[in-house]
Amino acid sequence: MSVARTMRCVFCTFKQATRRPGVSISRRIHASSAVRQSNKDDGLPDDDLPDDGLPDELNNIKPLTKQQIRENYTPAQATAIEATQANLKFDAQYQATTRKNVGPWKMYYLENLTEVDPVLDKPVRAPWTNLDDNSRLKTEDELDEDILGFMENMPENENAAADAFQNFLDTNRITVGKESAEFAPRSALAPDTTQVYKNDSTQKAKSEESSMAMSDEPEVEGMSGDVVSPGLLRVMQMTGMSQTELARLRVKSVVSHRVVNQTRLGKIQKQYWLSIAGNQNGLLGIGEGKSEEAAEALVQSQYRAIRNMVPVMRYEARTIFGTVKGKEGATELELYARAPGFGLRCSHLIWEMCRCAGITDLSARVTRARNPMNTVKAAFQAMMSQKDPEDIARGRGKKLVDVRKVYYAGNI
Repeated sequence: MSVARTMRCVFCTFKQATRRPGVSISRRIHASSAVRQSNKDDGLPDDDLPDDGLPDELNNIKPLTKQQIRENYTPAQATAIEATQANLKFDAQYQATTRKNVGPWKMYYLENLTEVDPVLDKPVRAPWTNLDDNSRLKTEDELDEDILGFMENMPENENAAADAFQNFLDTNRITVGKESAEFAPRSALAPDTTQVYKNDSTQKAKSEESSMAMSDEPEVEGMSGDVVSPGLLRVMQMTGMSQTELARLRVKSVVSHRVVNQTRLGKIQKQYWLSIAGNQNGLLGIGEGKSEEAAEALVQSQYRAIRNMVPVMRYEARTIFGTVKGKEGATELELYARAPGFGLRCSHLIWEMCRCAGITDLSARVTRARNPMNTVKAAFQAMMSQKDPEDIARGRGKKLVDVRKVYYAGNI
């Protein structure tokens, strides 16, 4: 929440006509929509305002002194606050009155918007440098040594001894490591409402220093703070990707159904999943998973799809090279290259595959059977069967020239 939010824009040069107290304003300065002038009762509670239209709470607001403004705010903010305080009486009388029937979003209280609220506003948190991965709790022997050291130096006066003991309880550490990690840790918990924060330049400088210190630290592979499952760890080892890179991949589970295997012990039912994965920049893979548990089969198919990712040829990083065909079982399909801006006009299964591979212009035609599982496999087979024009030219011993790129600068 910005500290420069004023009750009236100090840069507004429009002159307001003289109005009497209590007269309704036909328009608002800050909003483009007009104020509703209808007196229709919409069921919302009305505010009990005095006759002069000025709430009593505004009489208790004390303006900041110039010294307080200069100490706690930047020069630009200080100029805006001083200009606002000069017009505070006019703004409070004509614009700061709570209007009637303005909807459920109106404020039923008056707030000093120049101060940072630790609950409503973004709280100021300790820097990341306060974290210490090597910190640990003290052992019983170490705590006993601290208590013995306090007993040896305890003053003889009872009052002084009581104060010293209280100080010992407040300052004695129970952990070993960085001191700031114990007394000022980095936490995501909401601060106490009684805690007061100062939005000054020193706090901003400290936050900038902590962010610079964090940028210099090397990135931890696999995000050591999270628990990595054995299956995910195996995928990371096989692909060479970190957990952060795996989280950026686009993974979709598109086909699911129950399968039954008849054995001499009876029917064994399992759940089948077919998933696709890609980095949206030329990599695409499909994976199948089957298990008695649906969740286990889903994770199995997603991990296999990530492991099976292979490069897909793309012309101008948006479409395929020419027309390709694919066949899987009784399903046959054709994929066609299209001009820029054509979009993806195909089955929803092929659409998801194109999104994962980073293809934006393509059309498809599926003939004969439309089995979802075979459609995905046939589309993947068709994308893999593209012929590279460079390989064709090299095999023929000719030089390849793309007329669209040479004469029209591509993208046609």
